[in-house]
Amino acid sequence: MKNMRKIIEIDEELCDGCGQCVPDCAEGSLQIVDGKARLVADKLCDGLGACLGSCPTGALRIIEREADEFDEEAVEEYLAGMKAGNTQQAKQAPSGCPSAQLQSLQPASPCQSTNTPSAQTGSALSHWPVQIRLIPATAPFLQKSDLLVAADCTAVSYPHIQQDYIAGKVVMMGCPKFDDQQLYIQRFTEIFETAQLKSLTILIMEVPCCGSMTHIIKKAYDAVKPDIPVKQVVISTRGTVLEECAW
Repeated sequence: MKNMRKIIEIDEELCDGCGQCVPDCAEGSLQIVDGKARLVADKLCDGLGACLGSCPTGALRIIEREADEFDEEAVEEYLAGMKAGNTQQAKQAPSGCPSAQLQSLQPASPCQSTNTPSAQTGSALSHWPVQIRLIPATAPFLQKSDLLVAADCTAVSYPHIQQDYIAGKVVMMGCPKFDDQQLYIQRFTEIFETAQLKSLTILIMEVPCCGSMTHIIKKAYDAVKPDIPVKQVVISTRGTVLEECAW
């Protein structure tokens, strides 16, 4: 049944197909089709506008028009299909932007590296993208994974991050100072609810602003209380491990 209600509108002339809005829609109602953001179905859009802030061109806005009512059951069914890999979006993120395309990678095997850490020739990274805001909670590689959440600066501060922390884990990176903290809380809450994680490692710097990452994840963790082991590692600005502790 159609009623007058708030719903997203996309200005195709302003939309450049970057795909940044797609992972910010918890209902999965946005996809990139033919290089432009499209609404999958009216009934999947709640009209709250969580995606607005992620659009760099201002192509998204909330309007009032006649549309099908928002259907939570349809959203749950759609997201379940995504998680099971039954829709194209579950297998591939927006095609308009290479940085947002979900990919599973083949990590380097021991044969591709020498015994010296400094001479490692291959990456242990098993997926793409790695930025928190670009990885939807429905990303297939998150399911039943050992998750590493790392502050951006740790990658250039800690010399052996590949071998010591990335190998064997799914990685999500971001900056709690400059990125959207509320988006982070929402994203991790959804992940704790749906991904059935096996473990969580938090890698942060010793600088005060990095502590926000712990507070963000703790809020999401407390909202869901997943039964998983959590370890926090603090790295110094000189690249040494200052502290390791379990929650």
